[in-house]
Amino acid sequence: MTSRGSQSHGGQVRRKAHVCAGCADLTDSGPTTRYARRALLRAAIFDSPVFDGHEHEFWAHRPPRAAAVVTGVLAEVTPQAIVVSRSDGDQFIAVSPSTVTWLGAKVSPSALRAGDPVIVRRRTQRLVSGGPAPDGAPPGHGPAASIAERIWARIGRVAGEIMEVRGRELLVDTGQHGREPERVVIAEASLRHVQVRFPRLTPGYLIDVIGTRRSDGYLLAVTPATAQPPYLAAHPPAPPPAGAYSGGPISGAAVWHQPGDERADLLGVGYAALDPETEGGSAGPGDAAHQHEPCARLPYLSLGSAVRVRNECADRAAVLPVTSCSASARQFCDRCVKCGTSPRARVADLTMAAFVELGGNLEDGCFNATLTLAG
Repeated sequence: MTSRGSQSHGGQVRRKAHVCAGCADLTDSGPTTRYARRALLRAAIFDSPVFDGHEHEFWAHRPPRAAAVVTGVLAEVTPQAIVVSRSDGDQFIAVSPSTVTWLGAKVSPSALRAGDPVIVRRRTQRLVSGGPAPDGAPPGHGPAASIAERIWARIGRVAGEIMEVRGRELLVDTGQHGREPERVVIAEASLRHVQVRFPRLTPGYLIDVIGTRRSDGYLLAVTPATAQPPYLAAHPPAPPPAGAYSGGPISGAAVWHQPGDERADLLGVGYAALDPETEGGSAGPGDAAHQHEPCARLPYLSLGSAVRVRNECADRAAVLPVTSCSASARQFCDRCVKCGTSPRARVADLTMAAFVELGGNLEDGCFNATLTLAG
């Protein structure tokens, strides 16, 4: 077993600092309304309502809700439908021959089992009753049915610094304050595929993998989420010059993270440049976290700030609150190549529900995105 522990590569003991400066007090995510309320108060003080420029609704009064996404635990699976158990009751969702199901790979819906945590992107379709719709009528004029477009079961992701390696098993520090390192086991059949994108499975280097969550909590990794950065986690490249951000839309990569302490259905954005003056204070001059600037030059924002996120690959957009600090956006200076190469590194670290709501497929790991400050 190899271990990096608390030793720097210069041989001196160093303090293990979390990547997100000022994130120490952000572990209590709470409901989305908390962030909406903060944005509303800020807008009232500065007389700057948080509109998205396109939608008619002022989201601070009504927190964003998923229209297309259902999260929960499978209660029942039949050839025609699944039943998802949620805190507000069971949700019946029909499946069709076009429904795509993911459980470590694309599988038939019959592979799902009751008790599996799932996230579903659905569409609502009007059923035609009493024969075909009359000429000129919209498709379907009967009762509405909820049909699954995609189902992800037990999906998980781990991104961070490799701390220990033992064969196919890794211990990964995700850089989030207050969280224990994550245990990752690379599936034997996927080892070569993962090593192509992550050739240095060595302590000190970064890893970002997607897989299935097992019953005892570890992640069985089946696919790489990106390519491995060439640098050590403790020595990221220098950030862009201070004048690199000149206002206006910000284009780059959008990724996703698992809920952790957040609600599974939370629609929000993890952001790499939280304002240190309002979100817990900046790191001291000797703190390594202070040196980990975002890979893309971003403006400072506070929790609750409203940003419009657009999925350039699926042509879908939504206004979302900033709900957390993103460690991965500070660590990974990579690019998304899902629909062309993103011009910047990670500019948004979306909650799972938000990523799926915006048309992203979780197994892809990212999409090209444009952020616009909505406040």
